[in-house]
Amino acid sequence: MDVGTDLKNYYAQRAGEYERIYHKAERQEDIAALKAILQRRLEKHSVLEVACGTGFWTEAIAQTARSILATDINEAVLEIARNKSYSEEKVEFLRADALTLEGISNQFTAAFAGFWLSHLPKSELKAFLHKLHRKLSPNGLVVLADNRYVEGSSTRVCRTDEAGNTYQFRQLADGTQYEVMKNFLAEDDFKTILPDIAKNIELTELTYFWCLSYKPIVF
Repeated sequence: MDVGTDLKNYYAQRAGEYERIYHKAERQEDIAALKAILQRRLEKHSVLEVACGTGFWTEAIAQTARSILATDINEAVLEIARNKSYSEEKVEFLRADALTLEGISNQFTAAFAGFWLSHLPKSELKAFLHKLHRKLSPNGLVVLADNRYVEGSSTRVCRTDEAGNTYQFRQLADGTQYEVMKNFLAEDDFKTILPDIAKNIELTELTYFWCLSYKPIVF
């Protein structure tokens, strides 16, 4: 399976119903808490946002960030994101591939990737983070956020491949079904990935989400 192509097609088709997942009643307290965490950690930063989707988190971060370049490969979700309300017109949008980050300059004091790492094969996580680090100015900050698996709320895992990556069946409103890689990363994964590339690591675990921030180790 071409993970990149499959994801691109899935999220393009899902654009109009993208934010329904954030309407789950049991997640509202965590969503508010995660927004507050992101606003605090990214306050006054010049932020590169990777895979911004419809701008759900962009809108929250923009309240405290100095500026944001929000990127996504799908024009369908970017069109929705552009039509949200942002304070002081400090948000710009760029169509860019999160897998390569090509065409993005290296001028940012912080990078944010929300709900993106879980769609990458575990074997490729460190390589992606190295690419992300190159987009940051010296002493830059990386902030990551994603889902925790919660039985009864999360979509069930349908299979696990031989490399330990997990997958879900995602069904759209029109009945179209996709198999999507969705890894639920946890502290043990970060202990494997981060020790030689990160410092000042801070992990916050909520019920439904986690948020990780760190500063890259520059060699």
